[in-house]
Amino acid sequence: MKKKRPRSLVLFGNGINCEYETAYANRLAGFDADLLHIDRLMENPKDIHSYSFINFPGGFLDGDDLGSAKAQAVKWRYQKLRGSTERFIDELIRFVAEGKILLGICNGFQLLVKTGLLPATGGEYGRQTVTLTSNDSGRFEDRWVYLKINQLSRCIFTRDMDKIYLPVRHGEGKCITDGPETVGKIKEGGHIVLQYADEEGNVTNEYPYSPNGSTEAIAGLCDASGRIFGLMPHPEGFLHYTQHPRWMREPIEEAGGDGLRIFRNAYRFVSENQ
Repeated sequence: MKKKRPRSLVLFGNGINCEYETAYANRLAGFDADLLHIDRLMENPKDIHSYSFINFPGGFLDGDDLGSAKAQAVKWRYQKLRGSTERFIDELIRFVAEGKILLGICNGFQLLVKTGLLPATGGEYGRQTVTLTSNDSGRFEDRWVYLKINQLSRCIFTRDMDKIYLPVRHGEGKCITDGPETVGKIKEGGHIVLQYADEEGNVTNEYPYSPNGSTEAIAGLCDASGRIFGLMPHPEGFLHYTQHPRWMREPIEEAGGDGLRIFRNAYRFVSENQ
């Protein structure tokens, strides 16, 4: 009997614009991926529990009114579900507590930090301690970056990875915290997953290696469980070697792009644990 593929959910609508690439990445990795409008989540929030993996793709959610992803984050943190005293963020926290996984890419990463799902130091979900703000360059950055994987991270999405190369496309990607105490907790708790680096893999905040000037050169964070992961670079933008900007000029591995490795790790985790 053929093994049933695990189900994943990819959100779209209200300014999200990378849903098709993200769903394609899920399917390449082995998931049976469904697309769902983000507003439908509030209508039937418990439907998420029929999935193993939820993806919050990149884009310009709600037109970036009030700041990137802020409007949606306010809804999820404070708006009560119909006929309930709970908020949608409570449903997401329950989803992760069941051993399932969340991924936020670019605008999706901004949503996760502004809802307080990341970094959630000490397991405190729902309190915002980190934000993503305007790049130091003062402009939208569209380039490819080298990323170093923090080997102390608990992130399940980056297992067996050391250095990767991915595109960034953002105007508000600078990761800052509410103070040095949070920086210490993030570092000590293994919440830093990705950091901007040079070609040799040396972590740096030097422009243009770091496109935004993030604290600790942060490009991606996870929660303490390692099952909620957010990153500013776009893994769905590098699924095949022909997407590499220099694929015609230098040898590139044809086994799949660096971004696909992230989705394959998600599939491996779900297959092994659920």
